[in-house]
Amino acid sequence: MESELNGLSEALLLSVKKEQPVDELVAQLEAAPFERLVSELDSDQRKIAFWVNCYNAYFQILRTVQGLEKPQIYRSEKINIAGRQFSLDGIEHGILRRYRLKHSKGYLPNPFASKLIKQLAVSKLDWRIHFALNCGAQSCPPIAFYKVDPLDQLLDMATLAYLSTETEVDDEKKEIRVTQLFRWFAGDFGGKSGIRKLLGDRLNIETAGYQLVYKPWSWDEQLGHYAT
Repeated sequence: MESELNGLSEALLLSVKKEQPVDELVAQLEAAPFERLVSELDSDQRKIAFWVNCYNAYFQILRTVQGLEKPQIYRSEKINIAGRQFSLDGIEHGILRRYRLKHSKGYLPNPFASKLIKQLAVSKLDWRIHFALNCGAQSCPPIAFYKVDPLDQLLDMATLAYLSTETEVDDEKKEIRVTQLFRWFAGDFGGKSGIRKLLGDRLNIETAGYQLVYKPWSWDEQLGHYAT
């Protein structure tokens, strides 16, 4: 069952998609008591659904309304939720990735993670979030709406859709061309062996004897890229 905060995060993202005013919804998220943020988001499912929706909504807001650009857009703590300030990096690498260092490929925890981030973080990292977060680049997964029920199915659908589009098998060269997300966050996926298992499980690809090749990532801006 969804919390009121989960509903607010979906409403915010929907207003962003429809290019409608968001001030009232942003104000409601800002004014929510911090105790509600902790008590209502009491499971990883609720946390993931809420924070993924917020990340995708606020990226669009920070870029289009406030005009922030890379790298400031990720680092700036311009997101006020329940009276606390968050950055996109804090949401992604702190809360959703359980405070992993951004540039450690998923292998190292962040020793400087704040008490706030640790209090709000998921209890277990779910690698499927990488196929749900959109940072406005052409190579990013499209934006979808995430509900607590059925979150598993929605994340599975996003994973399958993205991997089906981004994965290419070259039998002649014995190569499997895959998304850069697998290189950047290798540890989240269980390393190369985990990535190979994932490709076998999700796409039914036989990876034995094939080399993994990471495709170039297009940083060309593509805002408002929503799943159909």
